[in-house]
Amino acid sequence: MRLLALTSFLATVQTTRAFRPISSLRFSQTAKFPCSAARRRNMSHLESSSSSSTLKEALLSCPTVPLYDHTPHPAIGFGTYKVGFIPASASSAVASSSTSTSSSATAAQRTAEECVSDALSVGYRFLECAEFYGNEIEVGKAIQASGIDRKDLFLCSKVWTTTIEKGPDAIRSQLDKTLQDLGTDYLDLYLIHWPVPGKHVEAYKTLESFVKEGKVKNIGVSNYAVEDYKELMENGVEIKPAVNQIEINPFLYRKNTIEFFKGEGVVLQSYRSLRDGKAFDDPTIVKIAKAHGKSSAQILGRWCVQKGFIYIPKSVKKERMMENAQVFDFELTDDEMAELDGLTTDNAIAAFEGLYRKCVNRDTSKDGTLDGVKMEITLD
Repeated sequence: MRLLALTSFLATVQTTRAFRPISSLRFSQTAKFPCSAARRRNMSHLESSSSSSTLKEALLSCPTVPLYDHTPHPAIGFGTYKVGFIPASASSAVASSSTSTSSSATAAQRTAEECVSDALSVGYRFLECAEFYGNEIEVGKAIQASGIDRKDLFLCSKVWTTTIEKGPDAIRSQLDKTLQDLGTDYLDLYLIHWPVPGKHVEAYKTLESFVKEGKVKNIGVSNYAVEDYKELMENGVEIKPAVNQIEINPFLYRKNTIEFFKGEGVVLQSYRSLRDGKAFDDPTIVKIAKAHGKSSAQILGRWCVQKGFIYIPKSVKKERMMENAQVFDFELTDDEMAELDGLTTDNAIAAFEGLYRKCVNRDTSKDGTLDGVKMEITLD
């Protein structure tokens, strides 16, 4: 079954004061005239400013995807993983020859406060955060400095495996810390980061209590296989997960899993939408990008939103933040979408299986073991 195409996606778009739906946007083009170098530089600056302004307007009125309770979820957000801080157990963390300011993290070139400030100035209003990312206090500083009303932001965070393993009291303490660090008294969305064996159901029920207390508007899960979700639903939860955040891109397009969650009314957030830049030179991506006069990142982003997934790009460079957001001013053809859908290989599915088995116990007392790990899950 084909996933949500653009027309059906836009038909479900909801309108709010902060996030207004748009079907597309067109960037103005300034005519070229013979002029002095100084005037060309001035015109280039004005053209860039106009384009930036148009992009910001588009982001401020970006399409939304309704959660099951009709809460409008922005279709695009800014991811803060490895922004200003790289967790020690991150797969890409490497030993540094220089002295680190922290024994548990690798320093990044720019602070999270600087990067998030740029993202907010560009127009992003959905910020995707997490306990594991280790930078929520810096994200909070950027939010405070921006002067943006809380009601105009959509803040999501996730509770990490170590805290999940420790139980309800630890989860409650972590939520309080997240709220304090972000400078808010509620989250729009709070997620279980990984389905820790024997612990994630209890953890999710703790999140339910936060909804009842008004500390969290919606709750959901992340990295859940179909079988994890079924385990959750079969154990007496009262509030259905609003979202499942999983890796989704043309190179890991798990159709059966996606169709299952769609059928359950669970919205899918896509992380690694841009595949960390590792697919930008793929011949199929390059060909389609050339046909539209777009970048590889914009093709991957457009595929994501055209499928109806929540698109969460990240970058530490402002120009890339702007580039990544320019996905609402063009459409991919049905043939192009089908071609992109076919890029997932058996090797990619096998790599996903290995990562799942590794990460559900990651950073817990069972790290490095398969203790409690589901060995039979829906892979595709």
